[in-house]
Amino acid sequence: MKTIGSVIACALVAGCTAANQVKPETMQAATAPLICRTDQCALWWQRARQWVAQHAQYPLQTDSADVIETSGPAGGSGAPAFQVTRAGNADGSSTIGFAAHCDRPLVGCRPDPWQAAASFKQFVRSGTEPAQPARAPTPP
Repeated sequence: MKTIGSVIACALVAGCTAANQVKPETMQAATAPLICRTDQCALWWQRARQWVAQHAQYPLQTDSADVIETSGPAGGSGAPAFQVTRAGNADGSSTIGFAAHCDRPLVGCRPDPWQAAASFKQFVRSGTEPAQPARAPTPP
């Protein structure tokens, strides 16, 4: 009986892993560094605040010149908490970092942290959101 339960648990985890695979282009966009210089950094930091304010389901906990962080995640919630940091580099540029995490590791976050990071970075760089895939109409 234990063996059957173990096999079912492994199959469920494997099914979640296969279903939640990250597309290579999403991973590339999510992991690309955000490095800015002078006035560009002020604009990008403003956009970072705007993105977090528009996408966070938790209130801002910290909003400073170097950290934007929401509260959360709340027990068992799939809504991600966000943390954005800005660190100076030796050459005078700054690197803006992004992290998203939720409290449902097996079921996952909504939106997925990889997709959130890709969306965040595109918005910070360009001021525009990525196009959302068309959804099939739901049957009546």
